[in-house]
Amino acid sequence: MSDLISYQLDDGIATLTLANGKVNAISPDVVSAFNAALDRAEQDKAIVIITGQPGILSGGYDLKVMTSSPLNAINLVASGSTLARRLLAHPYPVIVACPGHAVAKGAFLLLSADYRIGVEGPFSIGLNEVLIGMTMHHAGIALAKDRLGKAVFQRSVINGEMFDPQGALQAGFLDKLVAPEELQATALAVAQQMKKINMSAHKNTKLKVRKALLDELAEAVELDKQHAL
Repeated sequence: MSDLISYQLDDGIATLTLANGKVNAISPDVVSAFNAALDRAEQDKAIVIITGQPGILSGGYDLKVMTSSPLNAINLVASGSTLARRLLAHPYPVIVACPGHAVAKGAFLLLSADYRIGVEGPFSIGLNEVLIGMTMHHAGIALAKDRLGKAVFQRSVINGEMFDPQGALQAGFLDKLVAPEELQATALAVAQQMKKINMSAHKNTKLKVRKALLDELAEAVELDKQHAL
């Protein structure tokens, strides 16, 4: 489907694989490819698995874009936050199979999914925005506050604390941890289990549970468009 995000449909399960350089940087083109893949997954009525290359899900937003101009940075973050909101409201289950590092926007992808599987190993997961001189955006604050425990939220967003996979599991970035060689099979098993869900009930319940968050994110994106990062 795209060189940046491949799309593989098999037995009602759509696997979206990020492939944008060594760190799977999230660029405007990647966001566009993501949205196109999600459009196709909706048409296919497929459960979605999002994954990356061995060792990394994503290292975050493309720094070349983020440093090119304040407007480009604002627009990229706004489009990325809109993508996160879309994932949270996707009508079919969304699983992230995280094959390693998930930093900044990579970690926000974890926080935007219905089920998150990570792998054991020397990997870092978390929100490093304040470590690299970026004031956390409103949408990021809203999403992290909703998906992380209060103490971890403070440590993660304000202190920029990064977690190893076990710490990320305890913090709420991950739901399950497996050996790297078990990641794909585990994600497929979770997807097969989720086929038992009534998808209409899943969609309606998801929208009801997340209504306040989705509303807050919509407002946060508009706020972020008005302020430099």
